[in-house]
Amino acid sequence: MDLHSELILEDYRKAVPVLERLKEEVLAKLREALDRNGLTVTTVEARVKTESSLAGKLAIKGGKYASLTDITDLVGARIVTFYTDDVDRMASMAEQIFDIDWENSVDKRTLHQLDSFGYDSLHYICRIPGYDFRFELQLRTTLQHAWAAINHDSGYKSNIDIPREFVRRMNRMAGLLEMADYEFSRIRTELSDYRRRMQQLVANGKLDEVQLDGDTFRSYMQAKPLEQLNKRIAAINQAEIQDAPFNNYLPVLKALNCTTLGDVSRLIRRYEEDAYLLARHQLGNTDLDIISSAIGLQNICIVCILSSGGGKIGLERLFDTLNGHSPHNAELAELTFIQASNLPFMKHQP
Repeated sequence: MDLHSELILEDYRKAVPVLERLKEEVLAKLREALDRNGLTVTTVEARVKTESSLAGKLAIKGGKYASLTDITDLVGARIVTFYTDDVDRMASMAEQIFDIDWENSVDKRTLHQLDSFGYDSLHYICRIPGYDFRFELQLRTTLQHAWAAINHDSGYKSNIDIPREFVRRMNRMAGLLEMADYEFSRIRTELSDYRRRMQQLVANGKLDEVQLDGDTFRSYMQAKPLEQLNKRIAAINQAEIQDAPFNNYLPVLKALNCTTLGDVSRLIRRYEEDAYLLARHQLGNTDLDIISSAIGLQNICIVCILSSGGGKIGLERLFDTLNGHSPHNAELAELTFIQASNLPFMKHQP
């Protein structure tokens, strides 16, 4: 290493405390911006370049730098996102909180080299007021980050040539990962579009056009179609209604031949009065003052099963689905069957 590079290295040693403060401030600003914008990423990290790494860089191209402040990656930060389109969202965020050195920044995604996947990061050279040093911000996807790490570990990008067969196979894998990166983003976009369409159909009351699945059922239940039934049941004992999840009812409703939200709506309308009668029979002689918000839907399912001739076995299957397999479910099915045995809907079993 020449004398000029030795002097730069000496300046680096003196500057390490400042570089550490810069690193921490960069991390703080990134995390604050992510929280403020409600953005979720895989990784947010930063590091100060080690002395040995800087020495290696100076040994190769020390003459390129007039002073320590000319080196732009003494502090390096990285954000790793789940999806390719999130890289641009992170870039927009970075542009709002940092001063970008556009002349020295590079978007490697636009280079389109045959073996570039994993190196297709967006590299911003940034500055924070109050610091003489710039820093590098790297934005890439999780798959790109994993590929770069694998390449580094395998020595694929080292100065040592490897047989062409291995290069070919590595490039094939890079192509597969690039396709996966693209497909994950496209699936997310199309799924978001699907959810919006289904939500609009629910809002417009076109329930027969909405297939019953986890997303549509969640949207439907957010409209609280059982609110009035639950309030009637709660009034039996002046009970408080405690929120409960409904996701475990999806397989139950499908087992009851509901394929659309229209089917679910009709099921509710058909059996809600009998469900209320069952609740009155269950709670009338108790002092229970807290009930689950799922009680209305549970009783509707119970009434449907019993009025269709499902009997105790059908009830036990219901409770197995809702609560997990347990010997207690047979006892609960027996008790529920007894509670419902004298109610009107039991007289019309097939």
